[in-house]
Amino acid sequence: MENGGILQQKGLKNTTYEGAYYNGLNLKVGFKSRAKRDQYYQVYNYPIYGIGIYSSTFNSPIIGSPYAIYGFVQTPIYPKENSKWSYDYRLGLGLSGNFKPYNEQENPLNLVIGSKNNVFIDLGIRAQYRLTDHLKVGAGLAFHHFSNGALALPNKGVNLIPATVSVNYQFNPDVKIHRDSVLEPFSKKIYYHLNYGVGFKQLRDDLDHRFFKTTLSGYASRFVSYKWRLGAGVDLFYSSSGNDEEIAGDKSGELASKLSGGPSFYVAHVLNERLVLNGNVGYYIHNQRFNGEIKKFFLRAGARYYVYKNLNAGVSIKAHMGKADFIEWTVGYTFNREY
Repeated sequence: MENGGILQQKGLKNTTYEGAYYNGLNLKVGFKSRAKRDQYYQVYNYPIYGIGIYSSTFNSPIIGSPYAIYGFVQTPIYPKENSKWSYDYRLGLGLSGNFKPYNEQENPLNLVIGSKNNVFIDLGIRAQYRLTDHLKVGAGLAFHHFSNGALALPNKGVNLIPATVSVNYQFNPDVKIHRDSVLEPFSKKIYYHLNYGVGFKQLRDDLDHRFFKTTLSGYASRFVSYKWRLGAGVDLFYSSSGNDEEIAGDKSGELASKLSGGPSFYVAHVLNERLVLNGNVGYYIHNQRFNGEIKKFFLRAGARYYVYKNLNAGVSIKAHMGKADFIEWTVGYTFNREY
């Protein structure tokens, strides 16, 4: 159960968040595996992977009562076998629904989110105390972020930092984990990545049209530890809004109005042999503010899953500092990767 902790944007206390108070409930089902074939289970102290169902209310008719379905990984922090205390951190990503979005006539006070369905990001840290071999109680903090990636405006996002209490029932008692295998050294090869992403973006409140955007990216990266790969590459972006006279004006239709891009620093946080969290910090050599590229630096954060050998699929949010650009749905291929 979760309570409190709304991060209110400046100037919205007496409009969107007037009288709002947050309560939430999570139900999570997870599985732990020794999975000797994938040594990342040992690297991360044998984490729990699972699916969560989330339900909440702001006790306000303005924001709505969102729910979410998400996948998560819950990782122990320096576990001690004989201790009744345990600690973990959690990463989750999913989709949410049932927001009451901004509407000029029906809901003009919701100035933070313009869509009923949004991306749900969940981060958490927790301490637990073991009462029996099957039952644990815990307390901690969480961070939730809801955003549509500028698919519909407004998109200031909803951000929460609630306090949490939990009850955890484990069907089977903890199996004593012995570090019985020697980790194979991580690869020294250079990996080459080619990725393609698509998405849509609403640029102005007075225009309902959503413009098509694509990304073509190429990177090279290398492991610097079991958990991290670092590298660099190039991102090239296409924005169909460069063809629109209301957006691009006299520059409408020009190639320079539709294309942008530049070099990018690449980082990958490897969770297991198939699942990777990816991020970028890039710099535009060429960009157009009327396409929503409002800063010279751009950021990206997301996740990728290798669905078959070197072929991966994923989702990420591209942003300019704290302002979302668009959500990218991606496919990619990694050359030289061992599997």
